Amino acid sequence: MSSNYSQLKALLALTKGSLISLLRSPSAIVFSIAFPLVFIVSFGLVGSGGVGAFKVDFVVEKGSDTINPIYQTLLNVPFVRLKNYEDSTMQNEDFEKGKIAAILNIKLLDEEKSPFYKIDFKTCDAAGNDITVARQILKGVIDTLNTVAFPENQHVAEVNEMTISQGREYKYMDFFLPGILGFSILSAGIFGTAFVFFSLRQTLVLKRFFTTPVKRIHIILSECFSRLIWQVVSTAIIILIGYYAFGFTLVNGVSTFIQMLILSTIGLILFLGMGFIVSSVAKNESLIPPLANMITLPQLLLSGVFMSVNSFPSWLQPFCNMLPLTQFNNAMRKIAFEGVPLFACWKELLILSIWGILVYSIAVKVFKWE
Repeated sequence: MSSNYSQLKALLALTKGSLISLLRSPSAIVFSIAFPLVFIVSFGLVGSGGVGAFKVDFVVEKGSDTINPIYQTLLNVPFVRLKNYEDSTMQNEDFEKGKIAAILNIKLLDEEKSPFYKIDFKTCDAAGNDITVARQILKGVIDTLNTVAFPENQHVAEVNEMTISQGREYKYMDFFLPGILGFSILSAGIFGTAFVFFSLRQTLVLKRFFTTPVKRIHIILSECFSRLIWQVVSTAIIILIGYYAFGFTLVNGVSTFIQMLILSTIGLILFLGMGFIVSSVAKNESLIPPLANMITLPQLLLSGVFMSVNSFPSWLQPFCNMLPLTQFNNAMRKIAFEGVPLFACWKELLILSIWGILVYSIAVKVFKWE
């Protein structure tokens, strides 16, 4: 009789049962859909533009005068980060993608009479509201110098502004939605898996499964597949609401949408492994939340969910870039706004793969059936 037992049918039945259980779970709906949507709607209604709410990036072109008071004052503005590019091609790419608020070229006009300097102020509309912030900062610097250093109705500089149009603005929603989507997948993978498998062990459900012909690996796969299906549907809902309600950018349309779903699946597989570890290490159910939060909270704060990793101190950024959620968010943003194909995000995928090998190596060693 066991020779006629279909492992595939058993796997599908277990997956269906697990999926129905998820659909009936209020917490699954809250954490997978409602929780991310609350943040997305809140930030969408606020309408924050640009990702440089804390700092904006200026680039001073090579050959520009850097011993003048304008440049020296900009160095001391806390909201400004002056960047230097060795590769002009990379500089142009970042500029066109809205990662640079403005490119400055400061030239001395006349040492004897005002205006003493000429500033070429070049912006790209992809930078969104960062342009306004950059313009206000530069105006504030010039007005301060006019008042303090050149009080006799003299003007320190004249500004020649030029804006390049790329046809799309890098809105805060384009930055924020991939981040909150990544955190939603991280939370679903860790909390959902940890509580479910701990409960299955405690209630002896796993032990009862052992009396059936179902293979053990199929028990795990059924839970994984049900969560993958549920999370892909949740991800699709969040992306579509962001796109139609708040103008989230899907630069290549359906192709971008599909690649985001594939990347979400890859991320969830990794985070499920972390959930397996938590469920096995926890001695009782009350230990699951603190153990899970030890993994999720640092990534919520340091992985570029709400603000760019570049906003953190330079000594902290290498650690931030090591986190798996950071790499997931970076890849998701490249695919969504920049139109980069999934395979071209090989650096991010490589780091996620290394994390996957590490996580599942630990999960295999610590996983408990009983």
